[in-house]
Amino acid sequence: MGKGDKKSKRGKIVKGTYGNSRPRQATIRKAAEKKEAASK
Repeated sequence: MGKGDKKSKRGKIVKGTYGNSRPRQATIRKAAEKKEAASK
């Protein structure tokens, strides 16, 4: 499990791809939560 492993999160980051271990929605969701917290 490392940078060359396509199934690991680190491998996905290195490759620049997305999947089950690195979903696209994760960063969008966190950003939306920060905006909601800041507006309250």
